[in-house]
Amino acid sequence: MTDPSNHIYWITSRAAGTIAMVLASFAVMAGLMMGMKFTRGKRAGDLRVTHEVLSLATLFAIAVHAFVLLGDNFLRPSLVDLLVPFQGQQNEFWFSIGIIGGWLLMILGLSYYVRSYIGQARWRALHRFSALAWIMAVGHSLGQGTDAGEGWFLALTAVVVIPPALLLIARMSGFGADRSQGSTLETSA
Repeated sequence: MTDPSNHIYWITSRAAGTIAMVLASFAVMAGLMMGMKFTRGKRAGDLRVTHEVLSLATLFAIAVHAFVLLGDNFLRPSLVDLLVPFQGQQNEFWFSIGIIGGWLLMILGLSYYVRSYIGQARWRALHRFSALAWIMAVGHSLGQGTDAGEGWFLALTAVVVIPPALLLIARMSGFGADRSQGSTLETSA
């Protein structure tokens, strides 16, 4: 039997990546529900807070997922490997898609806190790309993830990805769109 302490960084990264995918899926779902006006009044405010908490927790899990690998004695990535897509020793497609998706989620998630500087309309336009970043992250987990072929991982992925994917499809088709905003893919109120 293999001693798991020899692989603690790899195991931690895998766990954090799985957690990030789950949290991101719930954050996207909450954002789409807000944009589609599923709730009103106090419940809408509660959903906004839930969306924000899930988004920040996702960003933390992504950071752990990446940076804990710096301690991995097998992979031995550099900061460039972890932060720059298509560079370094880990220049595989799905690895790089994960890096791009992670950067997009980070930038788009944190843009909420500077929306007063960039303008509400510009922020809303930028925030629409959060769904694309989420799709990239899901692609990374299925294309690069160690557990991607495992039944438990595929079942978990289906459970957390299908509901927001259906909401995204409905939103893109115009269902629940707030016509006053002129958006068909608004993911946040």
